[in-house]
Amino acid sequence: MRTPEGGAVGRIRVGIDVGGTFTDAVAVSARTFELLGQVKVPTSHHHPDGVAHGIVAALTELLAQVGVAAAEVGFLAHGTTQATNALLEGDVAKVGIVGIGKGFDGWVTGRLRSLGKLKLAPGRTMPVSYAAARDPAGAATAVATLRKAGAEVLVAVEPFSVDDPLGEQAVLAAAAEAGIPATATHEISKLYGLTKRARTAVLNAGIMPRMLETATLVEHGIAAAGITAPLMVMRCDGGVMSLAEMRSRPLLTVLSGPAAGVAGALLAGRISEGVFLETGGTSTDISVIRRGRVQIRHARLGGRDTYLSALDVRTVGVGGGSMIRLAPGQREIAEVGPRSAHIAGLPYACFATAAELAEARLITLRPRAEDPDDYLAIEAAGGRYAITLTCAANALGVVPPGDHAHADPTLARLALTPLALAMGVPVEVAARAVLDQAIRPVRAVLDALLADYRLDRDLLTLVGGGGGAATVTPHLGAETGLDWRIAAHSEVISPLGVALALVRESVERIVPNPGHADVLAVRAEAEAAVVAQGADPAGVEVEVLVDPQRNLVRAIATGATDLRTKDRASTVDDQRAGEIAARSLDAPVAEVLPLAHNGNYRVFGHTRKRGLLRRPRLAVRVVDAEGVVRVHSSDAQVDALTVAEAPARLLELIRDRTRYGDGGARAPAVRLLVGAKVIDLSGVLAVDALLALIDTELRTRAPGETLVAIMEERR
Repeated sequence: MRTPEGGAVGRIRVGIDVGGTFTDAVAVSARTFELLGQVKVPTSHHHPDGVAHGIVAALTELLAQVGVAAAEVGFLAHGTTQATNALLEGDVAKVGIVGIGKGFDGWVTGRLRSLGKLKLAPGRTMPVSYAAARDPAGAATAVATLRKAGAEVLVAVEPFSVDDPLGEQAVLAAAAEAGIPATATHEISKLYGLTKRARTAVLNAGIMPRMLETATLVEHGIAAAGITAPLMVMRCDGGVMSLAEMRSRPLLTVLSGPAAGVAGALLAGRISEGVFLETGGTSTDISVIRRGRVQIRHARLGGRDTYLSALDVRTVGVGGGSMIRLAPGQREIAEVGPRSAHIAGLPYACFATAAELAEARLITLRPRAEDPDDYLAIEAAGGRYAITLTCAANALGVVPPGDHAHADPTLARLALTPLALAMGVPVEVAARAVLDQAIRPVRAVLDALLADYRLDRDLLTLVGGGGGAATVTPHLGAETGLDWRIAAHSEVISPLGVALALVRESVERIVPNPGHADVLAVRAEAEAAVVAQGADPAGVEVEVLVDPQRNLVRAIATGATDLRTKDRASTVDDQRAGEIAARSLDAPVAEVLPLAHNGNYRVFGHTRKRGLLRRPRLAVRVVDAEGVVRVHSSDAQVDALTVAEAPARLLELIRDRTRYGDGGARAPAVRLLVGAKVIDLSGVLAVDALLALIDTELRTRAPGETLVAIMEERR
């Protein structure tokens, strides 16, 4: 196969997404990020090798389609719903908890028996057994007791193990000696809070045996296919991790499906500020991209808080296959969803032929035994069909030709005719009523996200992904007045996100009164973790947050593998970059001024006056080489200098712009543009810690290299 430019395909990146029904795989050029091929195979839940068989089958078919040898695969990653489904269905291993401690510590760990009440699926709780060890010397006896009780995996728990893990390490050693997989709370999180840390570790352990088995099968299958690239796995925070890391923390794969979709939108869709809506057949997952980053929070699993840092995703039971209910005794739409045609086992009416839709009449049914009996369908010459949101969207003509969800609008209107007759309105009116009702819960979530993250509506773009994207996003955009678009290759946005994802690691520590040495240590740990998993050290970016109120220090490191270097031929020129900045600033191009350029990023500003007695504000936009707005500020100061000048000059600027109040000194929010990096230090308020981090970031840079500092005063 040849690229459009006529060159050989060369090295490729492969992303595979294991869904509940299908396993999708894509091949992407490592040089241009162009989509080279895509395949879909049934997910192999019932094969002796489980989902691993489908992963290898999809990969084999994909390589044949693209026409490259296995040796040309330079990056391979997969995402899976296996862990999520295991927790949702309660299909987990029996967990044995070894509580270490005597006296009060022993009493505290003994209370963790209550984790056996953790609710998973209806009627299914976490299977937990417990054994105590007064000290590390008793670990082997406790392990033997739990093994005899049928435990398949162990969790070591000791109060304050984040400070002194010797007791938990003794349990891990005893488990290894006994041949039982095990995890420890200090490996899962370094945050205090024994119950939450233990809860997270127990959930991690519950899915560990099955995930370990799958990982081994996939690894063997990949090796047998001749691929030498290390296998990576999608995380729930939008990055990927090594297979070794997944083996110790499989819980990080929970909720990785939505994370893969938003990663695809972020990396392939050139989004700086937006809300991503991934619409499938049954539901829509909604998440936020802010300043070019996904938004993360601690996830709730089993109805309880955990220390799992995952994508903040809100799910609404509305998708392309959502079925419709009429209000009792009325002629208006009562609800769209949550049941879908897939659950009811019915085909979409809009994809039937005119002959099959002949003699159609409206009927009601119960998709599942526990559901209401007033979901609408039609009985026609060709059989029984579901009236879906996709039918309504096509009847209004809002699904563009070529889209995955597109149907002939004439046939879609024919499919909706029985509904329109029952409502006593024209087909177009009935179709619009369906779409209006469908987006109500979606809009409610959108409004909540706008408030929670204080998103700027003027900058915001709604981005639709997934096979059903065109059934929700266009109508939502029209009703809210927000810019919107459908992501390219939206039907495979999740495997695209897997293929293009960055290696990621998050490190959190509770450090009372953290000094700059503490902050640097956490930063170094996060950076070292992504480098150890294959990230190119030269491109690692580390975002640091210091929360003095909670004594929390967090570092999130992201890095690209050495093959993720996009062809520079796609670089935008000065004029185009200025137009992009002007559009983001909602200002005339002539009034937007170039402020700095370091070879990778262009900085533009627009001065906005605020009255005679108030100083003007300088609104700033940073545009990268691909035309993405990577940094935006409504009021900032921009300084260009060399790396050699930076230590003295930045010290002066930061001290001049530091503000003092009841809470002490608050340094400005600082972002630095150096080479291809955006160094985000806006989460650091202490001047000493800020200067120490800047020194760490710049010590390997050339003295004459251009650095751009963007600072915002905190209010």
